Amino acid sequence: MKQDTAANPADTDTLRQLNEDFVRSVQLSDVRRFEEILADDFLNSNPDGSLVDRAGFLAQIARPAAISNLEAHDVRVRIMGDIAIIHARTTYKKPDGQAGAGRYTDVWARRKGQWLCVSAHVTRG
Repeated sequence: MKQDTAANPADTDTLRQLNEDFVRSVQLSDVRRFEEILADDFLNSNPDGSLVDRAGFLAQIARPAAISNLEAHDVRVRIMGDIAIIHARTTYKKPDGQAGAGRYTDVWARRKGQWLCVSAHVTRG
């Protein structure tokens, strides 16, 4: 993992783990984990261009994932005080078995000592 900004190694490790949890929770439709790591004011930009709030995102996650073998690559964590931005490339298998790829950018904020995801933007090819 490449880190752009000098930061507390514990924060970097925490954010790396949260990123892995986020990706795994998408694949496993793990609403419970998302309830723990998403801020109340979370917003997500979907690949189709729609914008959903936390409740809308959790409803999307509750449905079984249409893609499989989701993996993050080239993960970059940038920490700027109490804000962190994570960029990554994704690969996955589409429902028809073909390979798919995309990118995401997640914004995390440290609130009351806990990192919470406040924003996500997802693209798929």
